[in-house]
Amino acid sequence: MPSSSAENPASREAPSLKFDADLFVIGGGSGGIRAARVAASHGARVMLAEESRLGGTCVIRGCVPKKLFVYASRFGDALDEAADFGWKISPPSFEWPSLVAAKDKEIARLEGLYAQGQSKAGVEVVHSRAMLEDAHTVRLADGRSVRARIILIATGAKPELPPFEGMELGITSDTAFDLKVLPRRLVIGGAGYIAVEFAGLFAALGSDVTIVCRGSNVLRGFDEDVRQAIAASYTNRGIKILLGDSIKRLASGKVDGDGQKPATIDVVTEQGARLKADQVLLAFGRTPNTIGLGLDRVGVKTDEKGAIIVDANSRTSVPSIFAVGDVSNQVNLTPVAIREGHAFADSVFGGKPWQVDYANVPTAVFSSPEIGTVGLTELEARAEYAVVDVYKARVRPLAAGVTRDCEIALLKLVVDGESDRILGVHLFAEDASELIQVLSIALESGATRADFMSTMAVHPTFAEELLAMQTPTVRYDRR
Repeated sequence: MPSSSAENPASREAPSLKFDADLFVIGGGSGGIRAARVAASHGARVMLAEESRLGGTCVIRGCVPKKLFVYASRFGDALDEAADFGWKISPPSFEWPSLVAAKDKEIARLEGLYAQGQSKAGVEVVHSRAMLEDAHTVRLADGRSVRARIILIATGAKPELPPFEGMELGITSDTAFDLKVLPRRLVIGGAGYIAVEFAGLFAALGSDVTIVCRGSNVLRGFDEDVRQAIAASYTNRGIKILLGDSIKRLASGKVDGDGQKPATIDVVTEQGARLKADQVLLAFGRTPNTIGLGLDRVGVKTDEKGAIIVDANSRTSVPSIFAVGDVSNQVNLTPVAIREGHAFADSVFGGKPWQVDYANVPTAVFSSPEIGTVGLTELEARAEYAVVDVYKARVRPLAAGVTRDCEIALLKLVVDGESDRILGVHLFAEDASELIQVLSIALESGATRADFMSTMAVHPTFAEELLAMQTPTVRYDRR
């Protein structure tokens, strides 16, 4: 970590060299925008190039529209439950185009706020593709060259599309929010965050959804109890999950009805399943967006996945070039990209060096119910610690006394059996995303289970069960 701004490439440059900017940012997503604004606040002359829309994947075609669609998808259950609580509601109906239009309006508003924020900070935004010419030069699509003391690459990631026959018939998460018609039948290839979230929201809006998962369960890398809980919940909701399988081929099917509707898609899986779909969502993950940036020309090293290799300060193999966010494939979450961008700007331009801590990063899956998780899974803890205590509770929400069909909440603590320190928290419950944000503070602060037990409960809540688990469900001891 640099100890002062004097150690940064920006301050070591020979005075005779002329630069058009102190910082040139390639990419106007979450990480790039934060880095540009903070660097400008430190007095740097900043330019930022974005070939599409300001806000990047999260704001334009990711987190934000996804959450808006998740909100929309939950009203169906809410309306059904309202009747159980005495509300008299006429038969409701849902209009997909109205949701898309409302989403578009909000995204446009947010994009405008990002543009205003960059302008107020003094950042010059160029709506153009940019690529590297050398360690200090960026060439824009119109042929202009810009020289900068420091270059930051923040181009994010793009959908990963393993090749198979007919893959061009599928869609990705980049376009799923802009469909003209809600698909009656949706097949989803993949079983990570994106696949699980889209499966839940489309099913709740009325689509017949099938997930094709090559693994033994959805959400690889999450705690096993949480994976089992979401799979069981989705199955109970009518979502079909084909495990140990993958899409082999897509082909155009017959045109429906009067010939005015789009052709259906025939889906064939490796295990021989044959499905028909109106849309096939290819959600196999995302890959660093590094193609065409000129990295090889300049000597910026990448790994086998194409991710830019960086050190703890986000610096690449070229001292004047840095990278933040998904393009470096470290922890691919929007808050992480924002934090990396902020650390970079403070360290390089603000004389306040600091590094991002990737331990205990909380995350949520916006299924219904939601998943919230922070820290180690049970299996990770057992591999690292000699004694591990696991506390689990399955809680029937109070509302179930009236509605009779509420989801059972899962709360799980993974604890170091020797120090009593909490190593991981895993939730499958309504509003788990909100709760895990607060619990991550406790985990980061080194809270113990005794600290939880000494805290007064709030009643009636499902979260109070975190304080009521007196004895471990199971203890693993390999001393």
